[in-house]
Amino acid sequence: MIAQALTGMKIVDLSQVLAGPYCSMVLADMGAEVIKVEKYPNGDDTRQMGPYVKEESYMYMMVNRNKRGICLNLKKEEGIQILKELVKDADVIIENYRPGVTNKLGIDYETLKAINPSLIYCSISGYGQTGPYKNKGGYDIMAQGLSGIMDMTGEREGKPVKVGIAIHDIAAAQTAIQSILSAYIYRLKSGVGQYIDVSLVDAGLAWTVWEAAAYFGKGEIPKRNSTAHRVSSPYQGFQTKDGSILIGAGNQKLWEKFCLYVINKPEWINDKRFLTNSIRTQNVNQLELEIESVLQEKCSSEWLSLLDEHGIPCSPIYSYDQALEDEHILSRDMVLNYEHPIAGPMKTLGFPAKFSETPGQLRSPAPLLGQHNQEVLDELGFTEEKIRELVSNGVLNN
Repeated sequence: MIAQALTGMKIVDLSQVLAGPYCSMVLADMGAEVIKVEKYPNGDDTRQMGPYVKEESYMYMMVNRNKRGICLNLKKEEGIQILKELVKDADVIIENYRPGVTNKLGIDYETLKAINPSLIYCSISGYGQTGPYKNKGGYDIMAQGLSGIMDMTGEREGKPVKVGIAIHDIAAAQTAIQSILSAYIYRLKSGVGQYIDVSLVDAGLAWTVWEAAAYFGKGEIPKRNSTAHRVSSPYQGFQTKDGSILIGAGNQKLWEKFCLYVINKPEWINDKRFLTNSIRTQNVNQLELEIESVLQEKCSSEWLSLLDEHGIPCSPIYSYDQALEDEHILSRDMVLNYEHPIAGPMKTLGFPAKFSETPGQLRSPAPLLGQHNQEVLDELGFTEEKIRELVSNGVLNN
């Protein structure tokens, strides 16, 4: 077995849907032991979300690999006691309940810290554990609206548009990952655990660094700008004879190479409308029309070949299926094959970071609902008779 960076880290994951499960999946990919505690009796909400393969949710399977799973009724005292037993030797707990719910259940940070003083406890919620919105229900789309990201996304004269992926969920997951690892390193040095409060809104907002620079520096409010960059031109999508491509010739050297060797417009270099990057950005609408009038003469593949030949950053604009079939993406092992015990042969996304010594590993598929009830409770010292009693009492699923 190849060594992994987080081997030995133990995580109890109470979260569901996307942000929390994505966080624990990445940590599991790097070697952490994750026990996913699903709510009784139906489990993670994504189990009810299609598409399905032999009645198994593909959405659930995508973000729960490399975990063991139990289905536990936390509305019963015996369920809470089992969770507390799990927490005794855990390093990290991840949850995404609304503020106050963990207190009502008796699984809040202060309660579990009394059991395990060095525990790292990470809460992921829509709006965070403090502030006037803390008790509001918060999903990714609400966070996109509140953070201003939706208002700056879309066509120039169009309506605000949701980003194509659940960007705040993933931002929250990534923020939780780096925060947990930071807290873990601190604990290794000091022995002290801590509480981490991550919100979807904060996490996504923290990614708007260039937009914040424009606003704080000049009072500029970012507006919808189609595919164009706010401070660099040409750096956007353009229509060709048979489709669209992306061109990134934002600095002066690339711009001049683009004019001279790609579109054969040397006169544009001294055109007052396009003299500098700043001026080109001010006149981006005119620039777009001028460039597209030339690009209509050839197909996308011809332009991409010419741009590559002269070292000008460019890319096709793929549909998602094209992206997952691209030779470069496949060569980077970003599509993995594995076997699920019910669904059979499956595909999943690969590991984005390539470690030379401790690479990510796909050790096991996502757990079936309650798959590891027996195994995990055996490790906690429960007898088979007691486990059967817990099942009959509605504490564990069968």
